[in-house]
Amino acid sequence: MEPALLARLLNLPQGEEALRAQLGRKGHPKLGEALRAYLKRLQAPEEAFSALERLEAGAVVTGQQAGLLGGPALTFYKAHTALCLAHRAGAAGVFWVASQDHDVEEVRHLHLLQDEELKTLSLPLPPKPSGRLPLAPHRKALQDFLGPWAQDPRVAYALEAETLSEFFARVLLAFLGERGLLPFDPMAEELAPLFREALERELSDPLASAEAINQGARRLKDLGAKPPLGRPPGATNLFLETEERRLLFYREGAFTDGVRRYTAKELREILQADPSRLTPAAGLRPVFQDLVLPTAGFVVGPNEFRYVAELSGVYALHGLPMPALFLRMQGVVLEPPVRRILERYRLDPWAFVDRGEEAFLEALRENLEGFRQLEGELAGLLEEVQALAERARALEPTLDRPFRRFLARLGGEGERLLRKVLRARLSRDAVFLHHLERLKRHLLPLGLPQERVFPYAMYALRHQNAMERLKEAPWEGRAVLVL
Repeated sequence: MEPALLARLLNLPQGEEALRAQLGRKGHPKLGEALRAYLKRLQAPEEAFSALERLEAGAVVTGQQAGLLGGPALTFYKAHTALCLAHRAGAAGVFWVASQDHDVEEVRHLHLLQDEELKTLSLPLPPKPSGRLPLAPHRKALQDFLGPWAQDPRVAYALEAETLSEFFARVLLAFLGERGLLPFDPMAEELAPLFREALERELSDPLASAEAINQGARRLKDLGAKPPLGRPPGATNLFLETEERRLLFYREGAFTDGVRRYTAKELREILQADPSRLTPAAGLRPVFQDLVLPTAGFVVGPNEFRYVAELSGVYALHGLPMPALFLRMQGVVLEPPVRRILERYRLDPWAFVDRGEEAFLEALRENLEGFRQLEGELAGLLEEVQALAERARALEPTLDRPFRRFLARLGGEGERLLRKVLRARLSRDAVFLHHLERLKRHLLPLGLPQERVFPYAMYALRHQNAMERLKEAPWEGRAVLVL
């Protein structure tokens, strides 16, 4: 189900009016002090400290896993949307660094396009939260892979980080800090204590939020949507980190992580000693975020939208209003060689992102000498058959349906033959094939949309105008960033 339809059916808050209505919410009393200390440790730019003052008005929040070099470009697009909305509302743009996530497969790869070749660095990371993974063992590999880019002041600053999540936060500050973006790492020593109260509440009623999620799932099912979240019997919404990060279950008055049992008292002692060891599951994370931050707006991707839509009961359980939801901007970057190829074929970049080779073949129709004539002759043939069908129907009306089926089959076979001509010519023409492969390499690397593979920092390191182009882009919808 599309997010817009889901939002209407569930009456979810959306739009700038809903955002402004939630401005002025209070965050954690110690938020400003803790965030200032965190930014000071990261040597954040002055614009980030200035943005702290706007937290009094409210925050527009977004977030992502702590990917290498900022992760795929969609990370910067999320930040851009949040910053634009925050600027319009007089609030602060906050980026939640998902440092508690232990799915390292999401963050251990870095894909770059260098000398027209897709190159990949894959770090051997253990399955731990990125906030626990030291950068030092991987710093040399990153420097070697980045080559001269490692000497860029922005990258060199980021590579001074202690952990992978801090590396990510420093990349955000290096490239977007001057726009006032505030990174927020819930595992940072300055920020983790802010969640003690929320964690205490979950421990006191450990199955309530899980039941609220399941109620939300049933509501989505009733609307004909597929719920992305669901909690099995006895599952809480909390992970405990020991030698691994494991989901806690609650049975017969005690907790278990599948290895040993814990009393509520023991977990509270862990919480007091190190609050970063207890972390929320996906169904609780947005609520924890909003218990600490004065969130008025929340910028998400289409998949995130669906799971946040399931959480209205969890928000109500914690006495929180759901923030106004916004879909992030989608972007495609066009470097000069790719822009020239698209212009030659009069091919829309988003058509290629959506349909790949099929879109290129459609564009090729206009550029292949003699093809339009062949296409015209086929159309003429179909017109002749149509005229024949009309004469036959005049003689015998019962032949109408057989002739319509014959026309449909003939038209379909003709289209298939034309496409075979295009594909055969494409496979033999070195120029066409080169152009198609180059478009795939830039716009559909690994068969995925560009924004899900290449970091936007790559373009910023290659083109001086890349960050300005992003700043000029619309905050919503689909954008083409021409460099």
